[in-house]
Amino acid sequence: MEKKLVAAGLACCLAGGISHAETEKKDSVQIYGLLDIGVSYISNQGDDRRFRTDSGIYTPSFIGFKGSEHLSDGTKVIFDLQSQFDIHEGRTIPGHGLFGRTAIVGLDSDRYGRLTLGNQFDFMWDSLTISRNAAGPSAGGLYTFRQGPFAKLGIPFNATGGSDWDRTAGEQVHNSVKYRTPDFGGFTAGALYGFGSGPNRSTKDRTLSFGLNYKSGPFGMGAAYTDVKYGVDATMAPVQTPVRTWGVGMHYEFEKVTAIALFTKTSNRSNNASVYAAEIGGRWQIDPKWALGASYNYMKGNAKLDKNYAHQINSTLSYSLSKRTLVYVQQVYQRTNKNGRASINGLFGPDDASSSRNQSISRIGIQTVF
Repeated sequence: MEKKLVAAGLACCLAGGISHAETEKKDSVQIYGLLDIGVSYISNQGDDRRFRTDSGIYTPSFIGFKGSEHLSDGTKVIFDLQSQFDIHEGRTIPGHGLFGRTAIVGLDSDRYGRLTLGNQFDFMWDSLTISRNAAGPSAGGLYTFRQGPFAKLGIPFNATGGSDWDRTAGEQVHNSVKYRTPDFGGFTAGALYGFGSGPNRSTKDRTLSFGLNYKSGPFGMGAAYTDVKYGVDATMAPVQTPVRTWGVGMHYEFEKVTAIALFTKTSNRSNNASVYAAEIGGRWQIDPKWALGASYNYMKGNAKLDKNYAHQINSTLSYSLSKRTLVYVQQVYQRTNKNGRASINGLFGPDDASSSRNQSISRIGIQTVF
């Protein structure tokens, strides 16, 4: 799992809503995307203070191509191709293809629902994050999602073994089929099956995901479950690693404030390691230009994770220069138990964790949507 995967869920929450809100023309093709870049100061990264430029933190930087062809009776053919890249290096994310963020084609019907096939996100992202039942997008993006002294969780294809362990930042499922129902009195549901990316693509390497949502006026809630059977373990040895994740969240929209609460849990059934997180947060639209997002996370592992825990506080103050562009300042702080090493999400690699129980990041950045 790389930064591309961890940040993917944020784009549709903060930018996808903008681009999708525009009225689609019949048989249309659209180009859309996001650009985000800034400078971050890290208090303790491998026992050193560092400044670094980072792209795709508040939201990922990506370009997308989507379109639709209307058939009849409220049914249309749809496609969506999205490619994520680093602005400061001018290249796509290593290890993934041109449209590694999203590549889908399918049918969307007012009466029967939406069926898509390809490379797409599971329902931890759909039912929780994109449905505004997770505070990460409002509180600051990539740095605010789950990570801490939980490397022993041992999730395969994961840069730290435990970055974005609850998948709420958006994890792609390759070779997948996904269905979402129409709205029934405020209720929607969905299911996804991923055939796996291994050479055999059998039940030994597959993904199952389910989601349920309810929306009524200012209140919304969602629940999601994802079960991934990796064909390898964290060392890439050919041993099956089943990882199960579930979560429930809700939000309420007041006049200027959206309040959010979320609970998630992830278990690696091959080594019996598990970790949970409780999050509260929200967003305050101070006036048409100023907005403040904030959240608090408490994360705790079981005995297999040495009963490590972490507190994390996140905040982002943004100012809109126009309808498309904003600037922001961000502050993130994590503190672990005495024997833990703080490790904020988005600082990947074995040497990027703090040398102590504390780590903080201060950031200033700019984002534009097109």
